[in-house]
Amino acid sequence: MHDDFTRCYRAVQSRDARFDGWFVIAVSSTGIYCRPSCPARTPLPANVSFHPTAAAAQRAGYRACKRCRPDASPGSPEWDVRTDVAARAMRLIADGVVDRDGVTGLAARLGYTVRQVERVLGAELGAGPLALARAQRAQTARTLIESTDLPLSDVAFAAGFSSIRQFNDTIRAVFDCPPTQLRHRRGGRRGLRAPEAGAVVLRLPVRKPFSHDGAFAHLAATAAPGCEEVRDGAFRRSFRLPHGVGFVGLTPHDDHVRAVLHLEDFRDLPVATARCRRLLDLDADPTAMSEVLSADPALRPLITRAPGRRIPRTVDEHELATRVVLGQQVSTAAARTLTARLVTEYGRPVSDPAGGLTHLFPTAGDLRDATVPGIPGARRDALQALNRALDDGDLVLDPGADLPRARAALSALPGIGGWSTEVIAMRGLGDPDAFPAADAGVRTAGELLGVPIAEHSVRWRPWRSYATQYLWSVLDHPINHWPPKETT
Repeated sequence: MHDDFTRCYRAVQSRDARFDGWFVIAVSSTGIYCRPSCPARTPLPANVSFHPTAAAAQRAGYRACKRCRPDASPGSPEWDVRTDVAARAMRLIADGVVDRDGVTGLAARLGYTVRQVERVLGAELGAGPLALARAQRAQTARTLIESTDLPLSDVAFAAGFSSIRQFNDTIRAVFDCPPTQLRHRRGGRRGLRAPEAGAVVLRLPVRKPFSHDGAFAHLAATAAPGCEEVRDGAFRRSFRLPHGVGFVGLTPHDDHVRAVLHLEDFRDLPVATARCRRLLDLDADPTAMSEVLSADPALRPLITRAPGRRIPRTVDEHELATRVVLGQQVSTAAARTLTARLVTEYGRPVSDPAGGLTHLFPTAGDLRDATVPGIPGARRDALQALNRALDDGDLVLDPGADLPRARAALSALPGIGGWSTEVIAMRGLGDPDAFPAADAGVRTAGELLGVPIAEHSVRWRPWRSYATQYLWSVLDHPINHWPPKETT
């Protein structure tokens, strides 16, 4: 989009917040880059250039605006819906792959050479993987500096910097001031107060409109006992991170989600934040989705009633795939029972500092030979085959997964049919056009709306995953009750 000067400039003139995260505007007369909705006076066209990412603007010598804080806007929805190499790379960079494994590790995950990856990202995004990872570290650091009371030394390592000097130099270069000044500028305002010691509290920005009840209700209704719970109005869960264990409580608000994180290792904070955003689909583009789906009279009233529904996703694609297999042809309550048995038998026990979570969900390696009382032999075989493929690397399900290849590998496994593949693609891999046409709830909703699902769904492309969320919303089912009638 950043290549369309006229469209971008019009968005800036109207201060349209819907375009925040899609691109940044750089002003040569000030040396500053901003988000499109910046309240400052619109610069002259001759002084303006547009860049696809903050990293590209920084590479061109621009500093972040101190007024509109472009790094605090929601992420670009482009990386969620695209399946090309650049988008896959951006999702992996957000998940911390460059910081953990370097550019070589990123290239290996993508199946390309380092030179190819650098060339593609440079051409597409105006910056290479190292610059993109650096921009992400700077954005994380600024968020922590301004929204928490963590010591600056802790902020540096939590944001992924390898030294205090590197942290100081980067903050000065990107924001034109030292970290101490960034913290001082917030005035008398203290950071978001944690409800208990050792917690980090963040405001996760969202792209509006944001109808959060659907995603939170679905996550609550399907919560895996031991790994997930609803407590004090928050959806909480445990999850495995690169350097340790994490716990998060997520509370929805109209313009943000409040996240309370407990981490064994502060270095996991950027990854934990990215996975929480992915879990709640916070970077989706509700405007583009609504424009297509609202054209259908059958869906229009549902969208008008709750604009901006999100897809309830996952913090762990392997976990989601396993839970989908467990949930084949059983009710939501039965799937929870089976999942609880699996977690208790194979999950790693943990100590929750702020609630009742007791386990981490088991890894693919833990489940290679798993048996769960109450499931048929064919589903047991499917569960084992899935986790062996994941553990051996024959099936890749992660933020950088090649979607067509993952679909083909899933379909080749015994017991993984069309419904399972579509749900894993939708909730695990974020395919905006996945569509579980065989789902009982989808079929029932079609009957209630008076539309033949198979034929009618063509008009919902490329947003059929979001159409599914609206179809499910017409059902009298626990996935549509938030707060839940009974806490877990």
